Amino acid sequence: MKHAYLHICCFLGLFLCSIGAAIGQETLLPEESVFQEPKTRLWLNTYGNIRISKRLFWDAQTHFRFQETENTPFAGQVAQVYNRHAIGYIYSKQIDFRLGGVARVNFNTDDSSTDRNVVPEWRIWHQYQFAQPLYSAMIYHRIRIEHRWTQGFADNSAYTFRNRWRYLFRAKIPLNSTKLAPKTIYVSPEAELIMQSGKAVVGSTMEDLRLTTTLGYIATPRLTFAAGVMYSHGQELFNPGIFKQRWTMRFHMYFSPDFRKVRNKLPAIHLDD
Repeated sequence: MKHAYLHICCFLGLFLCSIGAAIGQETLLPEESVFQEPKTRLWLNTYGNIRISKRLFWDAQTHFRFQETENTPFAGQVAQVYNRHAIGYIYSKQIDFRLGGVARVNFNTDDSSTDRNVVPEWRIWHQYQFAQPLYSAMIYHRIRIEHRWTQGFADNSAYTFRNRWRYLFRAKIPLNSTKLAPKTIYVSPEAELIMQSGKAVVGSTMEDLRLTTTLGYIATPRLTFAAGVMYSHGQELFNPGIFKQRWTMRFHMYFSPDFRKVRNKLPAIHLDD
């Protein structure tokens, strides 16, 4: 795994260089950091890894995300709908790469707003994932870089370009078995740091820090279900001294159909996103 750690070190070095941007623009900062009251969300996610050839696969993801508002407590209103797709390349049983695009639909969750209700968001993303066995568990390091174009809900709002720099550490630990196999229940703690850069980002470089614990069930080699709770916080784009907070219930389904002939198949690898 020396190559994996080398990639991670290079990524962190490039990232630190990229966020040495100017914080010189004047922003009215609070006297001390302000943490907003937490909001609650509900995410329903599907992840499909569809094998195309010996080395290539299609990553097909669909996410439905709900968020509480003043009139809809807990998670009563749809906030975003994601379509994230990519073509992936299997370098080895423990390393894969992906490149694709995202079409996201954002819904206005401000009950008092008179602006538009729906706006699109576009992204290009690439990902580098490294898996590492550790006794009966699996450890994952995931680097994901996104180039995103967003706009506000106001009429004639211009698009804002930003880069997102994401590093995720995840472990998958079997609870009722000695390996991650069918009929296994597993626990998966994870932490992801999401940073951002761009002309619109003055001091708000930490977009999100996500801490999650997930419980999963491997039904078959091609189908897994999981659910968990995530706490996250990060700086508001308009003011780096103000931090948003979120509690999110997440439900996942992972499926990986493989329609190739048996003689063309590689041994199973760890592709779960």
